[in-house]
Amino acid sequence: MMRTRPLKVALLGCGVVGSEVARIMTTHADDLAARIGAPVELAGVAVRRPSKVREGIDPALITTDATALVKRGDIDVVIEVIGGIEPARTLITTAFEHGASVVSANKALLAEDGAVLHAAAEQHGRDLYYEAAVAGAIPLVRPLRESLAGDKVNRVLGIVNGTTNFILDKMDTSGAGYSEALDEATALGYAEADPTADVEGFDAAAKAAILAGIAFHTRVRIGDVHREGITEVTAADIASARRMGCTVKLLAICERAADGQSVTARVHPAMIPLSHPLASVREAYNAVFVEAEAAGQLMFYGPGAGGSPTASAVLGDLVAVCRNKLNEATGPGESAYTRLPVSPMGDVVTRYHISLDVADKPGVLAQVATVFAEKGVSIDTVRQQGRPDGGGEASLVVVTHRASDAALSATVEALRKLDTVRGVASIMRVEGE
Repeated sequence: MMRTRPLKVALLGCGVVGSEVARIMTTHADDLAARIGAPVELAGVAVRRPSKVREGIDPALITTDATALVKRGDIDVVIEVIGGIEPARTLITTAFEHGASVVSANKALLAEDGAVLHAAAEQHGRDLYYEAAVAGAIPLVRPLRESLAGDKVNRVLGIVNGTTNFILDKMDTSGAGYSEALDEATALGYAEADPTADVEGFDAAAKAAILAGIAFHTRVRIGDVHREGITEVTAADIASARRMGCTVKLLAICERAADGQSVTARVHPAMIPLSHPLASVREAYNAVFVEAEAAGQLMFYGPGAGGSPTASAVLGDLVAVCRNKLNEATGPGESAYTRLPVSPMGDVVTRYHISLDVADKPGVLAQVATVFAEKGVSIDTVRQQGRPDGGGEASLVVVTHRASDAALSATVEALRKLDTVRGVASIMRVEGE
């Protein structure tokens, strides 16, 4: 039987995502009530600019006092989609203190202070759900947190930022340079006016921290994630990847060490074989590849951002939290029992693609090969090509076997000191093989 008293929901933020959440709550009210077992009522909407016209939202619900809204005491669920660290952190903990569970899409806050928020939720017997914080509409957090809870996840490898995937895809398919592809992404609304969070990897790093924490049952903060963006990726890198039968993607990679005693989390551009499922992820789509001992290889794919996809994830969490509320229960909280350390980037082992500008004369290749050998980095293939314009310079591309990041860094440092090496044009990891 359906309970007649509605569950009251406070919405913090009414931008692209918040307004879509409000719209779906209104237009799908009967369906939501049937799925939950009780009607849900939008009881208040906290915004910064109350004068802005918000179609479909009763102006009487609008307030600029978010603190007063979450302190009301009759609010059952707070949906936080304002983003950032503060005031979101204080508003969420205040909501717990005053009896509300929380649904959040705030990846930056969860990656920075997830442990604090989980502790506050547990202390007050409330739920904290955040499916929308990672990869938009793609069901990913809940499968990792619940469906795979009985399995051992060893690796999470994914494309978790649509803006950078769109840019790299355009560079690959059209031959555009980075700046040109970024301009197109901005014109189409995929990139913000200030794209730094996306193109420098901050957005993906926050998501990697969340995914690693859930997958490995340990605490990983955004500061633990090695981060590199795509601003240095060139058309030459894309072309070189093509010659290797690869494409370039910005990847979030979370791995459990072979001995199981530590984990790593990193975000950086990498070459992946065209045969890998992630290579076919085009434009602004996201996809995450999960490797577990019993389940094997799983792939999650779909739109990773945007108002409607993100709102879909928020509403899915809302249904789950409201059901818990009716049953006087809470869902799974933080699972950080393993307390595994996060290893430094230097411990990561993978393959590398290094492009060098060298003097075009006999003996150069031998000098370069000697440096690699001295640093313990084995060479797989070498390609040397003279410049069309001459000038006494050549391009030398070296692809290595698997080596540690520390060994590769030492190799590059030594190469820079050779008189015959005019410059290190690019270094890119090779993943997914």
